[in-house]
This record gives sequence, structure tokens and C-alpha cells, in this order.
Amino acid sequence: MILQSLDALYRRLEHDASYLVPPFGYSVQKIGFRVVLRPDGTFVDVQDARVPSGKELRPRLMIVPGETKSSGSGLNPGFLWDNSAYMLGWEPEDEDPERTGRAFEAFRQKHLTAEAAVSSPAFSAVCRFLHGWDPERAREHSVLSQLTSGFGVFQLLGQTAYVHEDPAIRSWWDRAVAKDPSGSARGQCLVSGTDGPIAETHPKIKLRGAQSSGASLVSFNESSYESYGRKQSMNAPVSTIAAFRYTSALNALLDGPKRSKHGITLGETTVVFWTDRPSAAEDVFARFALGEIDDRDEAAAREAQDESLRQKLDAFLSALRRGREAYAGLGDDPDATSFYLLGLSPNAARVVVRFFHRSTLGDLLTNLRRHFEDIRIEPQPSRGKRRADPEFPALWLLLSQSARETKDIPPMLPGALLRSVVLGERYPDAFYAAVLRRIRADQRIDYPRACICKGWLKRNRKEMVSMALDTERRDAPYRLGRLFAALEKTQQDALGDVGASIRERYYGAASGTPSVVFPRLMRLHQHHTAKLDGGRKDRVKLVREIFEALDGFPSHLGLADQGLFAVGYYHQMSDFYRPRTDSAAPAADDKEEA
Repeated sequence: MILQSLDALYRRLEHDASYLVPPFGYSVQKIGFRVVLRPDGTFVDVQDARVPSGKELRPRLMIVPGETKSSGSGLNPGFLWDNSAYMLGWEPEDEDPERTGRAFEAFRQKHLTAEAAVSSPAFSAVCRFLHGWDPERAREHSVLSQLTSGFGVFQLLGQTAYVHEDPAIRSWWDRAVAKDPSGSARGQCLVSGTDGPIAETHPKIKLRGAQSSGASLVSFNESSYESYGRKQSMNAPVSTIAAFRYTSALNALLDGPKRSKHGITLGETTVVFWTDRPSAAEDVFARFALGEIDDRDEAAAREAQDESLRQKLDAFLSALRRGREAYAGLGDDPDATSFYLLGLSPNAARVVVRFFHRSTLGDLLTNLRRHFEDIRIEPQPSRGKRRADPEFPALWLLLSQSARETKDIPPMLPGALLRSVVLGERYPDAFYAAVLRRIRADQRIDYPRACICKGWLKRNRKEMVSMALDTERRDAPYRLGRLFAALEKTQQDALGDVGASIRERYYGAASGTPSVVFPRLMRLHQHHTAKLDGGRKDRVKLVREIFEALDGFPSHLGLADQGLFAVGYYHQMSDFYRPRTDSAAPAADDKEEA
């Protein structure tokens, strides 16, 4: 199903020049320099072909004849492109000059041998250059020393196109590629169902974190996989054309000009997203999932993006806020548009498929809306320079709450969380437990963590949890969370900054074993209230009201109760800093910071 879906994607992208998807027999390479020649083959210059990217120069992506070369493939010269060792017989800080000489000779012979068959003046100019080129002259061109990556191509003086783009050369190359690969076995392709040459090894994909030469999505190199003597990939036959198409389509999403549109990174997992036809959701989903665009940044997005993207963003956010009544704004019928999610992680020279899901765009929007409704909680009041909490917390923001650093996120967790969001399934219990551990470790209960606790309680435990403070709720865990917040705020109002507050000293024990900690906290509260003044003495009344609804302090709170404790704490603490419309409310609370 994965390979068939990617094969179908290739057929869609090959007609869209913005994706730079190569035809069969070609590949996309990173070009860093160009060798400029006169029409008679006389050498002119070596020029930098990189393009600006922010404050840096990066190689430009270009479609060239031939496949990407794997490392360790011996002398394997490209056709009208390669590195400086092959094209010019020189490379900076050369550790093996003898091999560089052999590489240049192999490159030269490959082109001189093909000159008569190609029959192109531009190709002949390259051959004349190669025939008379002295590799020592390459030292005169400092641009080669500045290039740390990227290949080179040829260009004739006064022309905007490159030599490998010459129609006569491409025509000859296409005829050569159309011939069956020598020695390739034939069979029925499992992807397309057609008969043809079967790929012994599949092309590499360019996945973040994998080897620089690429990694294999499909590979067989153990005897246990060679059923009935079928070696390499012959036991799961995929034609050379289908193997090329699925890897080219996947590389266009992972490493092409549109990679930021289709790819998101969650921990060690790279997630690619696409639809079976161009759609507004496809254009904005990745950026939305990363939190690069949300309700806080709509104004900035409107200034920075073109009108078309602004309209798509408005339609996407409207669909999340209003539901199906707003789906029409996304253009094509979402229920008739298929969407795909593929999660990949690097593993040595191979790729681990974490998950693959296919459904309709309508289902995706419905489940996304349900997810945000489940986790929705009243944001913290804006104070000082703190940025307002987002209406739609990004997936990476939620996932980051499960570990101290991104590298510590368990590799299986991103896929499990994304699956629960996209499919509307239960949130991973491991994710919820990891967030509770982080809360106890750093004693911080903020907006994203409160969202997670509320969402898990609502979806996994069917708990009805309000968005804002519920003063009528009598559950002991919720009341204890509120009580703990009131005790902490009383200490803060009475003593100011004391370095280690009761939250920093007692939160973990209070949320896990209340009977051990709360009696002591109540005694401390009496000392703190003696130092309160003015309207702040209403805190005494609040503590009493919360406490009176409790039937003692439980000896132990389970994981579900600890999440409700955290939500109660968050609700009560946020309420302390919410702007007051009641003139009798203590004004001091409006100005202070927690």
C-alpha cells in the first residue's frame, strides 16, 4: 500500500515543475559549480552555481541524467555532471591523487566514447575540453576550494541552458535508458502489475538522520529473506521503473523544494503528508502542525504570505473552528479527497516505517477538530511580555512536554500521538504518564501540560472536565489541586519571592500522597495568612471553602487523579491572575506575576 500510494503520487508530481521530480533515468542533484566553455571546447572559467539561502549559499537543485551514485561504488562517472575529481581531475586536500587521476580518466573516456552516438555540437564541445584539459589548471580556481558540497555541470558561454539540457543529448539519453538493463531479471511488478525488468536493489531515499548517501526503504540482504533462492529483492519483485517512481516521489517530499510544505519532524520521526490532489489543507497542514501558523500569527502570516496562502489558512482554521459547515471553503470536497501520513525514522542504512495511514481529508479535519475540543482549556492570562497561549497547540509543543530534551522523547511516541490525533483514537497512556513525570520533576503546570491532562481525562477516561475554573466540582483530586494553588498563592502574597515555594518543594508529594503533605501545608497557611493585608485576606475564605468540601486527605492518588489534580491547580492559579470585573475583587492580584 505504501509503495502504490507513492507511485500514484509520482504520477501527480511529475507534471508539476515546482516539485522538481525527475523523469525515469534522471535524478535530482545538488549543483555547486559550473564549468563554462566556448562552443569549440575552449575552457573559460569555473563559476559558483550556488544560490542564496538566508545568509548562506547553498547548492542549487537540478535534474541531471543518471541515477544518484551510492558510496563505495568504485569508479562510476556521471554523465555531464559529477564532482571536481571526475570533471576536472582535482579536489581540494586530496588524500588519494592517484584515484582522482583514474576518476578523471574514466569520466573523460565515458564521454569521448559516446561522442559519435550523441551527435550534438554542445556535447562535442565538452569532449574537446576533456580531451585537452590539464587537471593542474584546476588549482587556479579558488571557487573549488570554497565548495564543501555539491556537484558540477557544463555550460556553454552565452547560453542560459546547461549542456545536459540540450534536446539532442536528452533524446539520446532517453533512448539509452529505454533499453532493458543488462542482466536484469524480468517479472510481474507487485506495485504496477506490469511485466518488466525487476530492480535488484532499490534507489536510496534522503531522510534526515540517515546516512548522507541515503537509506533504503526496501532492502533484502539476509539469507533468511531469500525464499526459494530468490536473492536481493526478487522475492518481492518491484520493477525498476516503479522503484524509481516511489523513491523519487518520496525524495520530493523529504528533500525537494517543497519539503517544508510536506514534512514535519516529531522527535526522531519524520512525518510526510500529502493528498491525492492539490488541496488547501495540503498547503498549510505541515506548518500548522509545527505551530508556525496558528491563531496568534494570523496577522503576521497575512503580511508575509501571498493572498492565495492566506485564503487557504483562513479556510483551514475556519474548518477547525466551525466544523463541516466551513469545509466548503477548502475547495474540493474533503470527503472525496484522500490524504496520506507516513512516519519514517532512520536506522543505520535502512528506514523504519513508524506508521502509515490513509483516509479522507474530511475525516482528518473532523478528528483534528475533536482533538482540539478535547484538549481545549482556558489559556493563561497574558502578563508582561509572555506570549499568549495558542488556540491550537502544535503537535511538537504537546510532544515536547513528555521529555526534558527532544532527544529524550521515546521514538515510538510521536507516531502513537499523531495516530491518536489523526484517527480520533485514545491518547497514548505512555504519553500522559511521561507528562505527569515531567510535571513532578520540574513542578511546572502550564497551558500545554494542562491541555494534555484534560484531553487524556476526557478521551481516555470519559471525564467531564471544564475549560475554566469549576467552583462547584467536588472531586477530591480537583479540589486538592485548587487548594494547593490557593496555599501557594497565599504564601507568595505573604512572603513574596522565597526562592523555593511550596510548589517547588511539595508538588510531587501533594499530588501523589496528599495525606502526608497537606496537614503540614495547612499549618504553614496559618502563619502566611497572619501576614496578609487588605483584600488579600479573602484568600482565607477561599481556602476554607475549598477545604470544607473535602472529606479528609486521601492517602494516595492514582495517575488519573494526579491529572485531575494538575487541572484543578491550573484552573485555580489561572483564575488568580484573570482580570477582575468585580470591584470587590482584590486589585493586587491583577498586577502581580506568579
